[in-house]
Amino acid sequence: MTEKNVSVHDILESIITTKDSLPKKQKKLCNYILENYKTIGLLTVKELALKARVGKTTVLRVMKALGFQSFNDMRTYFHELSLESVDKWEYVQESYKNNSEKGAYNTLSQVWQEGVNLLNKSLNVPLIDNFQVALDLILKSSKVNILGLRPYKAVAIYLELLMEEFCSKTRQLSNDSDSMFDRILQFDEDEVFIIFAFEPYTRRTIDAGDVAHKKRIPIILITDHLSCPLVSLATVTLKVETSQKHHSILPIIALVEAIVIELGKQLSDSSVEKLEKLKLILEEKNVIFH
Repeated sequence: MTEKNVSVHDILESIITTKDSLPKKQKKLCNYILENYKTIGLLTVKELALKARVGKTTVLRVMKALGFQSFNDMRTYFHELSLESVDKWEYVQESYKNNSEKGAYNTLSQVWQEGVNLLNKSLNVPLIDNFQVALDLILKSSKVNILGLRPYKAVAIYLELLMEEFCSKTRQLSNDSDSMFDRILQFDEDEVFIIFAFEPYTRRTIDAGDVAHKKRIPIILITDHLSCPLVSLATVTLKVETSQKHHSILPIIALVEAIVIELGKQLSDSSVEKLEKLKLILEEKNVIFH
């Protein structure tokens, strides 16, 4: 665990696979670490215990469960990880924050800069690696099932609309959550299930993933925290950043569009032909014009 060549991705994966077998308090601390690992290297045992709302004994037990010999080893390791993943946009964001207090920037510029910040923080090695895994699952599947509830229903529908222009194997589950479980029980094992799950998580979203997992359906999870209850059930997790300043789905939209564009490239022969046919029909029926 503490070897220098162990990446942030490896250690976070280790926490994800370990935490569900731990007692409730230890699992709570693991979830806190997953959400705040960049700051762990700056904390003492007492400070970490207070922030995670657990006892100091729990911190030491989790430390041992994760394979560290001492808390100082664990803190040093997370500190080095945070230095490796320093994001230059964090400094830019801070400078904009200071200027905004002086009235130098209006809402538009603040929201715009926050969007840039979120996109850059989301684009990291785990996301890039898992992106290809997700694409492979989609390409070899017989059906792509999509679920997003509450605000993320719009993103799920957006993904479906983009894919449907050249790929006819999508099934939208977001429109009728009452019959959702009936449809999941009819999934075949060669299908794939894309789930948008963002905090605060809805019970139906978690239950849908649980039912699909029990049927051995591959799950592509798109979420904001590695502490999401579905991470341990997912075949692959695509984690993006969310704003602490205002509600934003910009990184999710960018991820959705990247998925669709890459699928279009890998299915270029059939996708281009289908798009051309669609364009001709829309022009013929006066739906669009130039």
